[in-house]
Amino acid sequence: MSINPDRKKVLLFYNPNAGNGLFKTNLDVIIERFQAKNLMVIPVRASKADALEAVLSTIDQKEYRQIIAAGGDGTINICINAMMQNNINLPLAIFPAGTANDFAYCLDLPLEIDRMIDIALGTSFTYSDVGKVNSKYFLNVAAMGMLVDVSQKTDPDMKNTLGVISYYIRGIADVPNLKPIPIKIVSEEFSGEVRMYFMLVMNGRSAGGFKRITPNAEINDGLFDVILFREMPIIDFVPLLIDVLQGSHKQNKNILYFKTNKLYIESPNSVGTDIDGEKGEGFPLSFDLLPKRIKIYTLTNDQKGSNW
Repeated sequence: MSINPDRKKVLLFYNPNAGNGLFKTNLDVIIERFQAKNLMVIPVRASKADALEAVLSTIDQKEYRQIIAAGGDGTINICINAMMQNNINLPLAIFPAGTANDFAYCLDLPLEIDRMIDIALGTSFTYSDVGKVNSKYFLNVAAMGMLVDVSQKTDPDMKNTLGVISYYIRGIADVPNLKPIPIKIVSEEFSGEVRMYFMLVMNGRSAGGFKRITPNAEINDGLFDVILFREMPIIDFVPLLIDVLQGSHKQNKNILYFKTNKLYIESPNSVGTDIDGEKGEGFPLSFDLLPKRIKIYTLTNDQKGSNW
């Protein structure tokens, strides 16, 4: 597939602080590579959550080849929400430059800037489902309960210095304060009342840097993978953590796991939520899945498993 000559523009939505600010040092490299292909990069700085929203509400999609989201999972989430709210159907290239880069992990995207650019200038695509919870959208995960707002609470400087380890440090500090939360779940696959510590509704495979939360999940199978961590004795936490690291936790007695494409959750308690590292919606939560809604640049078959 050749580049449509009428689509000369590329919208680059980037977080200048992601990855300890390393991305912005490569901004000129990106512009140079795209200009060499007669493409004009339109940069939008992620300084305010509504900056991209304002741009996407006015652009002519016929002039654009693609959108690039450069940053962590939160930056990608802001981009997806702005695209969905404005019915933008342009393909998306992801430049992972955050702390965990959980969704990029699902696509095996590289962390080297030249290789990211190669993919964005290529013609290989996949399609991803998009989750919707109440009025917000997500690509990777919606989480609720204790510990789920770790990324929101973690100091940005600590994240940039220590990476994913900073999440673990912050999470461990909160473990003594865990309290069970009563919730009611309604879906075709499972309905009932459960006391939980936290819960993940996954589209991807990785969350908070844990690479094997849902190791067999597919981003375009039309289903969420739901993982609920039940109320349990504190002594059970260490064996469960080992299971999570090994990807064998679905069989653990303290885990509730099922797949679904529609889900409703309510609770009498005030419950914290997180969507791809950003502050989430308030309870009750109504989940829907939009199958294969977003087109994403990915590796070619030759690039997969090679040292290109």
